[in-house]
Amino acid sequence: MRESANRVRDIAGVMAAVQRRCPRAVSGLALTFALCFALFAGFAPTHSLQAQNATGFTGVASCAGSTCHGRSEGNGAVVRQDEIATWQEPSAVSGAHSRAYALLGSRRGQQITASLGMGDARQAQACLGCHATFAPVSQRGPKFRLDDGVGCESCHGSAGDWIASHYEVNGSHANNVANGLTPLEQPQARANVCLDCHYGSTDRGQFVTHAMMAAGHPRITFELDLFSSFQQHHDVDDDYVQRKGAPDSLQLWAVGQAEAVVRATDLFARPDYGTEGVFPQLYFYDCHSCHRAITDGSSRRLTFQTNPGRPITFGQPPFNDENIIMLGTIAETFAPARADAFRNASRNFHASMDKGRSEAQAAAIALRGEARALSNLLASRSGRGNDAFAVIAAIGDKATAPRFTDYAGSVQAVMAIDTMLNAMVVDGRVTYGAAAGIRANLNRAYSAVRAPDSYKPADFRTALASATRAIGRLR
Repeated sequence: MRESANRVRDIAGVMAAVQRRCPRAVSGLALTFALCFALFAGFAPTHSLQAQNATGFTGVASCAGSTCHGRSEGNGAVVRQDEIATWQEPSAVSGAHSRAYALLGSRRGQQITASLGMGDARQAQACLGCHATFAPVSQRGPKFRLDDGVGCESCHGSAGDWIASHYEVNGSHANNVANGLTPLEQPQARANVCLDCHYGSTDRGQFVTHAMMAAGHPRITFELDLFSSFQQHHDVDDDYVQRKGAPDSLQLWAVGQAEAVVRATDLFARPDYGTEGVFPQLYFYDCHSCHRAITDGSSRRLTFQTNPGRPITFGQPPFNDENIIMLGTIAETFAPARADAFRNASRNFHASMDKGRSEAQAAAIALRGEARALSNLLASRSGRGNDAFAVIAAIGDKATAPRFTDYAGSVQAVMAIDTMLNAMVVDGRVTYGAAAGIRANLNRAYSAVRAPDSYKPADFRTALASATRAIGRLR
């Protein structure tokens, strides 16, 4: 976590995607989250036309021909064509998806399922939905392999209906999408694909329970733009922009936050997901508000802090609102006409935790509606001028800073600021030299959230304010 981005790239081989997005540096904590992402997440032979025309899931091998995505060198005329090599990179973050299934057979993976009475993790349906392309047996083509891990079709959709048009000489992206290819260039579509595993879904094997985390599964965290950069297997060149449009990091981050709130409240409102026996499903709550050192000494170490955005009884476990805090800031900045409605829905949702399950369920549904409206608005809004500066200022604003009383929300804040700074460098609004000059300020904010056990809210807020002021001076 203390290593610079260049050092981590040298060791872990983060590959060109991260270098393109963060040409000067990627902060330590962002890379740590990338490595957490990697923890849980020979080339295949040339494909045949029979496999390409198969119905359903054709498998990674159907994409891995040397004339398609299986080159050892990224020198293709239209796309790089070394996408499989990037996906398979054994030590880099970019290869995390290909390693996901193998991790089920690791000591940790086997310990988790043994504790839960699930048997072999490599056969546990509760694990396979996210550690593999878990296609129904009836839809698996002859080259499909479960042990490929999270393969191409996990993100791009089952290829049986679109792979033929995909390799046509005069084929188009629009035609591929019409045939079933997932349009990942659309922020909402990408967010929902990623959230299926990086938050949870109602599909089989795509929900991490509190029991799983108690057995050893890592805490789930996600930021769409940052994680997208770690898995970027393509160049954003003129051809890409012509076919899919120019990506907008700010929009991707904002929509990702909105969709995360939509997903969290949707799942929480469902009885099968929001409760676990007589208890609420504690997966949804802030882990570190409860998991603190317990001592019976004469002096206390008070860890629960009151929060102006969470009107709950002292000591009540708070809902993990890391994305809610960010979305509230986004609403204030980009959608002020909707900001009050979202803020009120958020407060009502937190307040409902002191009332009962039915009240909390109704409040979750109301908050989901506000988040959905914001997502739709943000998805149709392109970046403008000094938007990134405005977001950074809003995150560091006096009205926002008191919300950062817990570890998870603070982590989202510093990742967001880093995302915005990198976006401004890429867009040419901030020079590489200027960004490097204030890196120390941002690193102090990262240092304040280096580990949950050493997290001190007041220190973080001071560091965050220093970082946002330093960036603001570049405007």
